[in-house]
Amino acid sequence: MRTPTPGRLTALSAAAAASVLVLSACGDGGGSSGGEGESYSIGISQLVQHPALDASAEGFKEAFADAGYTEGENVEFDLQNANGEQATAVSIAQSFATDGHDLVLAIATPAAQAAAQAIMDAPVLFTSVTDPVAADLVDSLEQPGGNVTGTSDLASIPEQFDLLAQLVPDAETVGIVYSSGEVNSEVQVDAAKEAAQGHGIEIAEQTVTTANDIGQAVSALGDVDAIYVPTDNMVVSGIGSLVQSAESAGIPVIGAEAGTVEGGAAATLGIDYHELGKQTGEMALRILEEDADPAETPVETASKTTYVVNEAAAEAQGVEIPAEILDQAEKVG
Repeated sequence: MRTPTPGRLTALSAAAAASVLVLSACGDGGGSSGGEGESYSIGISQLVQHPALDASAEGFKEAFADAGYTEGENVEFDLQNANGEQATAVSIAQSFATDGHDLVLAIATPAAQAAAQAIMDAPVLFTSVTDPVAADLVDSLEQPGGNVTGTSDLASIPEQFDLLAQLVPDAETVGIVYSSGEVNSEVQVDAAKEAAQGHGIEIAEQTVTTANDIGQAVSALGDVDAIYVPTDNMVVSGIGSLVQSAESAGIPVIGAEAGTVEGGAAATLGIDYHELGKQTGEMALRILEEDADPAETPVETASKTTYVVNEAAAEAQGVEIPAEILDQAEKVG
């Protein structure tokens, strides 16, 4: 185990903090399950508004509703959005550190990093984080080792490149546009390069620092045969600009998640972010109600993937979706 970074608890102190929180909740409400007599305050820090992260937040809340909690009565959600600004995410985390929330949910890697650094006396859960180890949020997936754990949205990039090769069979070069400031995107680009090798595909990449740079970055990719969009928060929030630029150049777009397809990519084989958020909410309930220790609560991943297809976008981009995929795909757009 590495030396804990500032803002992260050791396993021992995390366990103690979690125990105090649970005992306090039980003392207030008698400790009955299913939301009867218990009351919790939960801070939610969301990096930016886009369909995948919005779905994560809603799924998280749904887990509490399913367990018998009613927002405004025995659970309060303090939802704050950083609007894609890391400085704002840090400010939200610092505010949550003094607000006395029973638990904090951070949605997306930069928001999770800010929360992990600032919050020392409450459990912190993350979701929509691709590689929590590389992001320095946990010591390992099996033994997080502090007050931070959650769910990863790492999809099967090799399977997504299998899909890309099937939809764009003549592809030799695939472009990727991603944010230079997102660790999760760097991890995915490395995985994409490895997956592409199996199909004889080269990767061309361009980084952006703001969503306003996306259109220019697409142009700078040059003569690529397709564009792959990873779960990059900045790029997904500006997916309309990327799709418009790609379609103007006659380039098909394949996404890593459903929100990208809703925004105009042709297709994906990805995870359901609503279900991932709900899965994270169920983890939160185990921590709050059952005294589960975040330090020993393994990071979880999505349990299933599904095809998502935007038929109008596919037609506009010259992509023919095979019938066997259409028959089982969720249709959006």
